[in-house]
Amino acid sequence: MNDTTQELQAIADRVVERAAAGEQIEAFVSRGGETEVRVYEGDVEHFVSAQSEGLGIRVIRDGRTGFAYAGTLDEAAIADVLAEARDNVQFGTVDEFAGLAEPDGVAPTDQELWNDALADYATDRKIDIAKELEKLASGRDPRVRVDDSNYADAWGEAAVASTNGVRQAGRENGCYVSVSTLADDGDGDDVETQSGFGFSVGRQPDEFDLDRAAQEASDRATRLLGATKPASKTTTVVLDPFVTAQFLGVISSTLNGEAVVKGRSLFADRLGEQVAAPGVTLVDDPTNPLAYTSTDVDGEGLAARRNVLINDGRLEMFVHNSYSARRADAVSTGNATRGGFAGTPGVGCLALSLEPGTRSQDELVADIDDGLLVQMVQGLHSGVNPISGDFSTGAAGLLISNGEVGAPVREFTIASTLQRMLQDIVEVGGDIDWLPMRAAGMSLVISNVTMSGS
Repeated sequence: MNDTTQELQAIADRVVERAAAGEQIEAFVSRGGETEVRVYEGDVEHFVSAQSEGLGIRVIRDGRTGFAYAGTLDEAAIADVLAEARDNVQFGTVDEFAGLAEPDGVAPTDQELWNDALADYATDRKIDIAKELEKLASGRDPRVRVDDSNYADAWGEAAVASTNGVRQAGRENGCYVSVSTLADDGDGDDVETQSGFGFSVGRQPDEFDLDRAAQEASDRATRLLGATKPASKTTTVVLDPFVTAQFLGVISSTLNGEAVVKGRSLFADRLGEQVAAPGVTLVDDPTNPLAYTSTDVDGEGLAARRNVLINDGRLEMFVHNSYSARRADAVSTGNATRGGFAGTPGVGCLALSLEPGTRSQDELVADIDDGLLVQMVQGLHSGVNPISGDFSTGAAGLLISNGEVGAPVREFTIASTLQRMLQDIVEVGGDIDWLPMRAAGMSLVISNVTMSGS
């Protein structure tokens, strides 16, 4: 714990020390900042460098919860926030499950979550990175132009303390770059334009692979030029790693303990059942240092941990914070989420990934006589029902014929149900891709998907 996190911990401790008899108190104190750079045609089009700090306090008494927060760490304001949280208790509804997290004896996994090189990185060098990425992406193909090139980083430090004995503090930072491209083909009114994108993530900017991000952005845009609407049929699809990450994000919402106890998950009451194809293992592991969202503790100060949600196709567990765990007669899995000091803990997966296979996307495609490589989807969350499992989303991609990627297609939907898609997983690729989100990507082969086109 460094000097600044010790300062935050001391503030949280002082709040908890003011607890009255019969009160449970939790103080969450944080400080953080972010940098965003967007470049267009060599010039900085958008620049943001922002910082914030504050604290949130929960008070629980007789099953009622009061919460208040302030965007300052002034001592006078802290006293006011505690008083407001106490006042808000009277407006809370009695809830037999209300309570704070209890220490569970699980020790946090030591991780290098803070990088001094990133913390000391000069702003002009961050801008230069965005400019360099734009230059690389625009030089890959004469048909490609760059819509925007971006650099982003964020840092945060936080401390939590409670009357139940939880006491944790730490800090972390991370960064990524992204580039959006447009590929044009044709002239005048007949010109066709397709879009693409590329990413690279790292603990500090020297870890970026700008060449790869630029090439991906160029390839994604140019591969879809000349796309037509395909004929409708049932086929085998290969999800691109980025699409797989989005798909896993949808699956994660169905394994959320809060959704389960509220009856809003298709997997409610299915623990122990075979819900996916044999060989499919889904893990939430924020202790993996490769995950962009890796962390040592969750939003309530309990140790983050590796949780195997689906093991060899069998549903093993849901993710819980302390509240959803009490409602489900379970225990917290260290999956409390927190957007910052201005909110109370939620629950969700922290760093989700399928256990990868061994083969590349090209090798997976080579085994498919007739199929579809799904390169992008639109409206994924609006097109999926996490209760019924119905799945239907717009997509674009490339047809697969005799083991080779062929003609580009667009303006169609792919449809199935989440239940069937998990059971119809044929193979998980080994091309794992760590993205700036809470799920990793890799190529994923799924059979019996309906492609609705012309």
